[in-house]
Amino acid sequence: MLRVAVAGVGHLGQFHAEKFTSIDNVKLTGVYDIDTARARQIAGKLGVKRFKSYEALLEEVDAVDIASTTTAHYELAKQALEAGKHVFIEKPITSELWQAEELVALAKKKGLKIQVGHIERFNPVILRVEESIKDPVFIESHRISMFQRRGTDVPVVLDLMIHDIDLILDFVRGDVSDIRASGVGILTPSIDIANARLEFDNGAIANVTSSRASLKQERKIRFFQRDAYFSLDFSTKHVTVVKKGADIMKYLPQILMGNTDVKAENLVDVQNIDLTDFPKDALTLELESFAAAVIDNTPPLVDGEAGLRALKVALDIMQHIKKQPRTHI
Repeated sequence: MLRVAVAGVGHLGQFHAEKFTSIDNVKLTGVYDIDTARARQIAGKLGVKRFKSYEALLEEVDAVDIASTTTAHYELAKQALEAGKHVFIEKPITSELWQAEELVALAKKKGLKIQVGHIERFNPVILRVEESIKDPVFIESHRISMFQRRGTDVPVVLDLMIHDIDLILDFVRGDVSDIRASGVGILTPSIDIANARLEFDNGAIANVTSSRASLKQERKIRFFQRDAYFSLDFSTKHVTVVKKGADIMKYLPQILMGNTDVKAENLVDVQNIDLTDFPKDALTLELESFAAAVIDNTPPLVDGEAGLRALKVALDIMQHIKKQPRTHI
């Protein structure tokens, strides 16, 4: 039985703690939060122990789920790894690159697991088509939301955009060769709206937009490859796949000759996939994956190296934004 505790039971951490109570071969040992009233509330709700200190927590667990604010990730994870505990760290892995590098090196030295909470890897829409997305040449993502106080300890690039950065880096078989980025702060002193264009050494291009100053919520990503187009909506759990039709070469010359009577269904095959009834949610799948990696001693799907790679690109984007003559409104 894997003994796990959650450090940081705010908005996200409470859901992590709840999920662990129903995962096979896992025992939620307890919770810890610097807000003692909050920790007491969640512990009482779940019927588990409220640890009075982080040190006490580490004495009774095999692994710790760190769902605190980003700026606290490094210290909490380092302390856990030094104590010989496996760690799940909410995204981003840390707020500074050197911190992530140190944690990855420490985990490797001690033979411990780090999994980073890039939850979209476990979203049903990704799981449904990930085997079909091969060598995308152009990717476009939009992740926008209404303003909320949580997450504002870091710029929107680290708060929201990093989800899509991680997915893009996972699907594109190449290294980032050039970045162009812009962003502004509207509701906070930090960056609230950002756009980045990533160019890869294999010719692929990604255009990424994130905002936490919108009047609506949207989480979509589109992959274009030479034989297909994939449109994924994370919010509605809907996927559209468009592929070249079997008779496209028969009708394409007619179109080029000006024949406007050729119907779209003669050119492409369209598949609409509804995943709203998927049996498990992404958070459950993510935490099950972490537990299995520890119990079975297998590499986590989103390991520390993946978290480090996404963080590096995110920080590079922020550096390009800072070079702008004006970054705040």
